[in-house]
Amino acid sequence: MSYTLQLGDKAPNFENLLSTEGQLYGVKDFDNKSFKVIFFTCNHCPYVTGSDELTRSVAETFKDDVEFIAINSNSANTYQEDSFENMVARMESLRFPWLYLHDETQNTALDYGALKTPHFFVFNDSWRLIYTGRNTDNPRDTSQKTTNDLSNALEEAIQGKKISVPITNPIGCNIKWEGKPPHWMPAEACDLI
Repeated sequence: MSYTLQLGDKAPNFENLLSTEGQLYGVKDFDNKSFKVIFFTCNHCPYVTGSDELTRSVAETFKDDVEFIAINSNSANTYQEDSFENMVARMESLRFPWLYLHDETQNTALDYGALKTPHFFVFNDSWRLIYTGRNTDNPRDTSQKTTNDLSNALEEAIQGKKISVPITNPIGCNIKWEGKPPHWMPAEACDLI
């Protein structure tokens, strides 16, 4: 996929995405805070699991001004660990401070141009894209990270400054599209597909 949202683009609408709490959500339900972080994630990717606690820390640091919304668009038929049931179990176990939504049709990932898991999109209060890319430069092992890209972008945005690095390359596993790759592909190889 070559398409992804560009800076200044309006957030594509989505609606009726099922959360792990059993409620349906759409873009219109997230207007309570000045900034919104929509990020595409999953249950199994080592780049996700390796950086989940860093993402939690960023979400908690900016919770007064920023709402975090996680979306899993991976096909459970392609990668069973990414099923909705496993999403529910993961949230019950880890209790992340964000909603975890299921994009079963994969249309939301297509509309946003999600390239990896994780892939972060930051929107202002007009739902215009102001940052896109990664959380850090080493999501698989955050003890080795040298950047805090997402945190820096949010801090600058909240202070009313122009974001100094508004685009970074997301680092992670490709979205698991329906029908490919084979469901037996090991997680260690997920960044290759």
